[in-house]
Amino acid sequence: MADNRPCRRDLLQWINVVSFAVDDVKLFLDTHPCNSQALAFFEECQEQRNRALKEYARYYGPLTVDAADLSQTDRWNWINEPWPWQEGGC
Repeated sequence: MADNRPCRRDLLQWINVVSFAVDDVKLFLDTHPCNSQALAFFEECQEQRNRALKEYARYYGPLTVDAADLSQTDRWNWINEPWPWQEGGC
């Protein structure tokens, strides 16, 4: 793309992947709280998810309220962006 935006669809897919991994390893840690490898994997996936959510918010508006950067605006402006389930392509 001309403005170097990541593909919206690909970014949403990546957010889904890392979100699933975070949720899945979180369940594993419920029964294996001392597993250091699982904890490290959880932290890595959580960091990747947070980065992806921030990148998505930067280009397409926040997906979650915690990804909203309230310092950038005095109103809730994500209503102007396409909803995540709307076909947006890249």
